Amino acid sequence: MDLVDLIQEKRFLGQEFLAWLWYKSEERGGYVDLPGIGDVLVIFEKHMLLEYGEGEASEKVICRGLQTELKEAREGLRLAKKPEQARLRLARGDHEYGVTLAAATLEFRNVRLPKTAGTEDGGKDPDSLEGQILERVALFEELTFLVNSLFAQFISIRATNRWTEELVHIRNWIAPDTSQDKQEYQEYQD
Repeated sequence: MDLVDLIQEKRFLGQEFLAWLWYKSEERGGYVDLPGIGDVLVIFEKHMLLEYGEGEASEKVICRGLQTELKEAREGLRLAKKPEQARLRLARGDHEYGVTLAAATLEFRNVRLPKTAGTEDGGKDPDSLEGQILERVALFEELTFLVNSLFAQFISIRATNRWTEELVHIRNWIAPDTSQDKQEYQEYQD
């Protein structure tokens, strides 16, 4: 089996990860607790790409909305569409990141790192420029660490019996189960 076939075969893990992460972020008002790290802010922002079907018959839908809304994307999950890509805002401490995460390969796209301290000489001093570059590299490493830690937490649940229980919670989150949710769902359908 070559690498492309392996990626295609295992892409469902990235899709499940994005759906799980969206659920986890909404479960606690945007915060996900990472053992040994603490709370990390995870907000799904105004853009999500959903996929439905397999191979030649697959269709993709772009959903846009306010960061807390994404009603069309949520409806897509109800209709068995899978998240293929999502725009995320992650924050830990004073650092806030923006990244579009592709499900199939967990590839980072459109990365926005926290602002770094500017140089007074406009970046002409080689030592100052080197410091800025090293700071940017460290920030990118922290973003990678956060996403890897979130994925590791997902896998630690996904690979155990806890996944069955977690699926029940996710399905309840996706499906309207209260009268207010049912009313909003009906309004969305109309």
